[in-house]
Amino acid sequence: MTIAIIGLGLIGGSLSKDLRNTGFADTLLGVDQNAGHAKQALELGLVDQIVDMNEAISQADVIVLAVPVITIKTLLPSILDRMKEGQVVTDMGSTKTTIFKTIADHPNRRFYVSSHPMAGTEHSGPQAAVSGLFRDKVGIICNKESSSPEALKTVEGMYAAVGMKLLYMDADAHDMHAAYVSHISHISSFALALAVLEKEKNEKAIFNLASGGFGSTVRLAKSSPEMWAQVYTENDAYILEVLDAYIRIVQEFRDEIAAGHIDKLREMMTEANAIRKVLDKEKD
Repeated sequence: MTIAIIGLGLIGGSLSKDLRNTGFADTLLGVDQNAGHAKQALELGLVDQIVDMNEAISQADVIVLAVPVITIKTLLPSILDRMKEGQVVTDMGSTKTTIFKTIADHPNRRFYVSSHPMAGTEHSGPQAAVSGLFRDKVGIICNKESSSPEALKTVEGMYAAVGMKLLYMDADAHDMHAAYVSHISHISSFALALAVLEKEKNEKAIFNLASGGFGSTVRLAKSSPEMWAQVYTENDAYILEVLDAYIRIVQEFRDEIAAGHIDKLREMMTEANAIRKVLDKEKD
């Protein structure tokens, strides 16, 4: 099988590594508009060959879009225009509804499988690619009934090969859940980083005092601004909904601290501790 990876950063590069290691792909083609990234991906052995978009579409059995979501919306219709029977295209974007609407009435819609692997790190670029990134992580496939059985089976097989556990839901439900469990986490991290940098001008002091708790909380602030700015604007309705709830609760913490209400603060944090049961249950 020949697979073309469009976008050779963390996600696309890591997928390439695992598809090669598992033998799922015989040939890996790479496409990246950043010439430096393309050269680096080839040198790292992430792909066998760098090609242009036309070559990728004409040669690949499976085309994987591992680029920011607005770029996916731009590329996907033109890719579907040129696809033939037996080819498959999937994307790995963090939002789904706007992408889905873009190609909902396309005559080749059946060749497309909407997917999102819930995996990643705060790093970016081809050098960030790691083996095993997707192992035991959840992969979401949206609106599977809109894809042909053959296309769906191919993408399911690809994710199974890299060790993912698959869930199925519609695009709108995906975007709502992603806003609450992923997108708000990144906003919180970016906001904390900005607050600390604004208050503490002495970077050495930040480094010297930072503990594991601070590091783990602010880690996501090192993520790609280009990617996340697009996610926030593409999933704005659900992100604003969860952000309003988050702001309200942060304001409540502030008010209780200002009032010296230690019992109320203890009560709020005890209530928050219940998240441990949810997370432990998910691990099981």
